[in-house]
Amino acid sequence: MDGRDHYGFILASSLLPLVGVVAAIVLLWNKYVGPSDLIALAIMYSIAILGISAGYHRLLTHRSFGTSRPIKILLTVAGTIAGQGPALIWCAHHRRHHRVADKPGDPHSPYLEHAPGIRGALRGLWHSHLGWLFDKDLTSDPIRYCPDLARDKDVRFISLHFVEIVIAGIVLPGLIGLALTQTWQGFLTGALWGGLVRIFLANHVTYAVNSIGHYYGRRRFETPDESRNVAWLALPSFGEAWHNNHHAFPKAAFHGMRWWEVDLTAVFIRALEVTGLAWDVVRIPNDRIEARAAGLARVGGGRLAPAAPPKPLAEQPQRDGAADVE
Repeated sequence: MDGRDHYGFILASSLLPLVGVVAAIVLLWNKYVGPSDLIALAIMYSIAILGISAGYHRLLTHRSFGTSRPIKILLTVAGTIAGQGPALIWCAHHRRHHRVADKPGDPHSPYLEHAPGIRGALRGLWHSHLGWLFDKDLTSDPIRYCPDLARDKDVRFISLHFVEIVIAGIVLPGLIGLALTQTWQGFLTGALWGGLVRIFLANHVTYAVNSIGHYYGRRRFETPDESRNVAWLALPSFGEAWHNNHHAFPKAAFHGMRWWEVDLTAVFIRALEVTGLAWDVVRIPNDRIEARAAGLARVGGGRLAPAAPPKPLAEQPQRDGAADVE
């Protein structure tokens, strides 16, 4: 989904949820909201964020754990419900981002080609948060960045039917509302809160990891980019906001690396592992974490630090039937 189709969808997916939020505020003000609406919102928000975090991000993009075909399909569909783009395109953009984070070629860095000062900072944050999605010329070729996913017939099928799945993700909370209230008003308000309002909230939480997560926060690791850990964003993002940790160890299944770093997606992956539904979970030993922190500190990091980006996956030599993904 590139060019005009991509632009049209992003425009619709940005404006319609915003209209939904305004409508929800009006209904909330007039007390036209009930427990069924909040239940639909909570269920669909959790599905969408887990789909993005565990499905699109840690499973498909970084291959941080292995799982069965049914679980892969469910997580990919859940990520699609979030409405952030087809799995193939989302993963291609994200692998490209890691390859050249905060350097020329990064799809959504807040630092590239923007003027200094407050105005430049605001323009950069807007670009990295949402503006980059409106670039009609932006392409990250899935064949180049994720040939493994392009060969996956399930991921291709789900990506092809992206719009239908997003619509189903708006109808589903309506059905939850209908089941709980036995009224068509419950269906409509359930679709509003669990559909449009949920898309608005979940997507802006994810976008904030791209923007705020490369501008404000703490840096435990001096990575050659501007990634940050943003503690207050960790809970609503299900652990994605431990972004500096993630850039230091892209393949790690668990982004929270200290006991107090809440990572709900890690809890989900552990649950899959305990029940035998996930395996080959990538864990980073504490000694390796400390060694990398010390090594990066000696070299120095930030967006101006030199880096040797790996080749895109399609250009990497194959080892034992698979190339490395970061």
